[in-house]
Amino acid sequence: MKEVMLVTGAGQISMAITRRVGYGKKIVLGDKNMNNCRTIAKIMNDAGFDVEPFEMDLSSRKSILAMIAKGQEYGEIKYLVNGAGVSPSQAPIEAILKVDLYGTAVLLEKVGKVIAKGDCGVTISSQSGWRMPQLTAEQDYQLAMTPTEKLLDLDILKPENIENTLHAYQMAKRCNEKRVMAECVKWGERGARLNDIAPGIIVTPLAIDEFNGPRGDFYKNMFARCPAGRPGTADEVANVAELLMSDRGAFITGSTFLIDGGATSSFFYGPLKPTA
Repeated sequence: MKEVMLVTGAGQISMAITRRVGYGKKIVLGDKNMNNCRTIAKIMNDAGFDVEPFEMDLSSRKSILAMIAKGQEYGEIKYLVNGAGVSPSQAPIEAILKVDLYGTAVLLEKVGKVIAKGDCGVTISSQSGWRMPQLTAEQDYQLAMTPTEKLLDLDILKPENIENTLHAYQMAKRCNEKRVMAECVKWGERGARLNDIAPGIIVTPLAIDEFNGPRGDFYKNMFARCPAGRPGTADEVANVAELLMSDRGAFITGSTFLIDGGATSSFFYGPLKPTA
């Protein structure tokens, strides 16, 4: 039996990470868009990988459990790459919270109950979780520790307290980081590790949607005026994931790695700092 790797989100970042660490493994690739999922699976299978496309909706607990069960048909689940999600220009507030926030929390919890000893997972959040105003310690604790089925009932996540889709996305990504910290403690009881990567502007179809959306000029200005002076690539995110998912990352768990070309630093301390 092969080592089993669950991958959610048939996008450029998921594919880059999977190509880097998925050779020799049975890869179950989950995505809501099966046409896209089959396309990515074929590209990877034609390159020598073993990828099975699977229809999976990250906003659905039932769907998440079905994907885990599919993986277990091939053996113990040893790796997780969660790259699924929707962006502020792609979905309304409710969908962003249900997919990016609630769904990710359920996925990390459920995989954490079956992950093999000594193995690991990474989830993809965003620099957006770093750019919003700080929450209180109690609010951060709520995002980290509230039972998944009660998460969307929190006052800070009620529709009247969410300003717009960007705010919803920021809250979701902040929650991702806090859930990783809390879940890594539980994963550690199984001898497994869990980390988070928070990319900045990475050139993917999702990012191109943003470039052409209502905040396109904002994002273009962001990467032009960040220290790196450019957007990043999916392979640069995979560089970090490869470290985290290898033996060289054995002492790293519960961490978030910001990979944004310095855009967040520039937002607080440089030319991207908002004027009063």
